[in-house]
Amino acid sequence: MSYVSNRDIASMSKEARENRLKELQEEMLQLRAEKALGGTPANMGAYKATRRSIARLKTHMNSNN
Repeated sequence: MSYVSNRDIASMSKEARENRLKELQEEMLQLRAEKALGGTPANMGAYKATRRSIARLKTHMNSNN
């Protein structure tokens, strides 16, 4: 699942946020590789949702330092 809502992020612990960020970055790496090889992703919105979820997590992590 690539979508993470603000409500979910707010309820996560710091370690859970960091782990989820790593998972999303790995997923993004796979989507980029699939795109580079010329394939079409199974879910067309996965690339955009993953990218936005990563940004959402990073924003929340940086604002709470």
